[in-house]
Amino acid sequence: MWWTRLRALIVKELLAVLRDPKGRAILIGPPLIQLLVFSYAATLEVRNVDVMILNRDSGHWGQELVERIDGSPTFRKIEIAVNPQQVREAIDGQDVIAAVEIGPDFSRGIEAGTPVDLQIILDGRRSNASQIVSGYLTQIAGGLAADTPAGKRSAARSISAIARNWFNPNLTYQWFMVPNLIASIALLIGLVVTALSIARERELGTFDQLMVSPLRVHEILIGKLLPPMMIGLFHITLYILAAIFIFGLPLRGSLLLLYGSGIFYLASVVGIGLFISALSMTQQQAILGAFLFMVPAMLLSGFATPIENMPDWLQPVTLVNPLRYFLIIVKGVFLKDIGLAEVVRQTIPLCLIAAVTLSAAAWLFRRRLE
Repeated sequence: MWWTRLRALIVKELLAVLRDPKGRAILIGPPLIQLLVFSYAATLEVRNVDVMILNRDSGHWGQELVERIDGSPTFRKIEIAVNPQQVREAIDGQDVIAAVEIGPDFSRGIEAGTPVDLQIILDGRRSNASQIVSGYLTQIAGGLAADTPAGKRSAARSISAIARNWFNPNLTYQWFMVPNLIASIALLIGLVVTALSIARERELGTFDQLMVSPLRVHEILIGKLLPPMMIGLFHITLYILAAIFIFGLPLRGSLLLLYGSGIFYLASVVGIGLFISALSMTQQQAILGAFLFMVPAMLLSGFATPIENMPDWLQPVTLVNPLRYFLIIVKGVFLKDIGLAEVVRQTIPLCLIAAVTLSAAAWLFRRRLE
C-alpha cells in the first residue's frame, strides 16, 4: 500500500505544478530563453570597445601601429586625439576604455634599434575589461616589434612559443558558457520548485489535510522529492539537446555518467529546497530563501571566477556547494571525456550534501509536526 500512497502524492505534486498553463509556460519558456540569452550575453570576452590614440610620431612605425590597432576586430571605433587633455576627457567621461599615446621618437628609436616606450592609459573603473584590453594592445605592439628590423634580427636567436588550446581549439566562448548554464539553470528551477512545495501547502490550507492522510513523514518527503527531480531531469535533457543541436557543443563523454551524477546533484538541490520550504511559512519566504542560497552558490561555484582565486578563508565554504561539483562533471563530460573515477570523485560530495540536507529537512519537518 505504501507505493499506492506515494504514487498518489507524486501525481498530486506534478499536477499542482503542471496543471496551470501559466505554470507550464514558466517552467519551459524562461529557462530556454535564459539559456539562449545568457549563452551570448554572459561572456567575459571584451569586444566592440572604443579606443583613443594620441600619435605624436610622424614616422612610418607610428602610423603602422595605428593601422594595426584600427584593423583589430576587437575594437569598434578608433578615435584620434590631438592633445593629452582630449585623452583625459575621453577617459573621464568613459567614452573610451583605453588610450594609446605614441611618443614623438617612436619611429626614430625603432630605426636606430633602441628600446622605445608605448604608453597605454586604461580606465581602472572597469578593471577586468581594462586588463583584457591591455593584453590585446600589448599583443598588437608585440607583433609590431617582431616586424621591426631589430625584431627580425633577434628572431633567429629567440625562443618561439606555439599555443595549443586543448578541449576548445577555437576558444569558442559558448563551449565554456553553455555547460555552466546547464548546471546553473537546473539549480534555479529545482530549488524554486522545491522551496515552494510545502510553503504552498501551508498557504492553500492543504497542509493539515496532508498531515491527517495515511502518508507517513518519510513518504511525504519522498513524494516532495521525486517530482522536482523529474522536472530537473527534463530540463537537463532539454539543455543537453540545445547544447548539441543549437550551439554545436561536442559531447565527448558518456551521457550515462552525466545523468547518473545529475540524479545525485538534483537530490542535493532538492534537499536544500525542502529544508528552505520546511523553514518557510509563506511562498514569499520560500522564494527569498531560495534566492538567498542561490546567489552565493552561483558566485562560489567557480562559474565566473576560479575558486583558486578566492581568499583562503572563503574556499572551504565552496565545499558545501553542490553546483561546484556538477560544473566539473558537466564540462568534463562535454569537453574532456572524463572517466568514471573522476565522475565518482565529484559525485561523492553530492551524495553527502544530499544525505545531510534531506536528513535536516526530515528532522525539521517532524519538529514542525510536534
